[in-house]
Amino acid sequence: MVRASINPKLLRWARERAKMEQEALARRFKKLPQWETGHVQPTFKQLEDFARAVHVPLGYMFLSEPPDETVPIPDFRTFAGQSVTRPSPHLLDTIYDCQERQDWYRDFARNSGAPRLDFVGSASLEDHSVTVATRIRTRLGVDLPAQGKHPQTRELLQSIVRRADESGILVMVSGIVKSNTHRPLDPAEFCGFALCDPYAPLIFINGKNSKSAQLFTLAHELGHIWLGKSALSNTEKLPKKGSRDEEVWCNAVAAEFLVPMETFRSMLRQDEPLAQAITRLSQAFRVSTLVILRRLLAAGWLAQEQFDLAWAKERKRLREVVKQKGSGGGSFYNTTFARVGKRFARDLIVSTLEGQTLYRDAFRMLGVGKTATFNKLARKIGVME
Repeated sequence: MVRASINPKLLRWARERAKMEQEALARRFKKLPQWETGHVQPTFKQLEDFARAVHVPLGYMFLSEPPDETVPIPDFRTFAGQSVTRPSPHLLDTIYDCQERQDWYRDFARNSGAPRLDFVGSASLEDHSVTVATRIRTRLGVDLPAQGKHPQTRELLQSIVRRADESGILVMVSGIVKSNTHRPLDPAEFCGFALCDPYAPLIFINGKNSKSAQLFTLAHELGHIWLGKSALSNTEKLPKKGSRDEEVWCNAVAAEFLVPMETFRSMLRQDEPLAQAITRLSQAFRVSTLVILRRLLAAGWLAQEQFDLAWAKERKRLREVVKQKGSGGGSFYNTTFARVGKRFARDLIVSTLEGQTLYRDAFRMLGVGKTATFNKLARKIGVME
């Protein structure tokens, strides 16, 4: 029996990278403890199965030392000068998948003669958040009266995603890696990211978050698109002194985009209990209670100490709500369109049907494995009879 001669450090690194405990993984790989100490070497077949289980490319296992992996885009998940832990394989694979889709769409747009999108990178940190938020609203055609008419946050989110898509922004929402339900994304690790490009700007939103949190993430990442700065963000964190200027600015733009301060101030009631005010205003604007807390602080209605206590309490409550509700199900086809974006799906399918893109490449980027499924997607989106 041929065994793989590898550095045992790589086995420990791969397991810890996947955030898996040795005891749990040893139920599948009985000799994992001996592998990690170097007393026993796995066979090539065992190593291949192990690499698949921890979501590591097999070639990595033959390196002399564990690689120092970094996020391939600017990582703004830093607060008060402290960086987050190393990225998970789920996060890295999600970014790589989106980069592949963006590369494809950039080439498609150029070859189709599509113009550069002039709003990408049109703002700077010196621009006032109110000014930029107004520009974004105007470009996307989002107006406040219509916003309040949506019965639920879900409908408002879908509406803004659709308008962003129609404006040329690829918006992708998913709570899993590719189409693998066994690889859920962790909202505690990241809420979303933006990949800026004048032909194919892309926003990814972690679908494991609540709809109200997804809405704020979308608005936040729109700020990054207008700023022209690709970034990985975690918008749920409490803003603190020492946060990146870009994140503070994008948070301000997002808050103004969703809850314009002038309108917000006109709706404040000075003697209203905090809990009642949060509920009433979050329902009026169809945003999360955390966004309302931010605006109450910015409006001077709430003192910093009150804000800190209310923020911690509300964030804890919302996390419990998300856990209890779960991610839910839904149509495979609608989920696919949300996961890769309708604009991307439609143009990729058309390009494939016209012979400009290989079916295998389209299958990979769409996350499908059968021609029948691909054809059903084509019919659902209206490009095939």
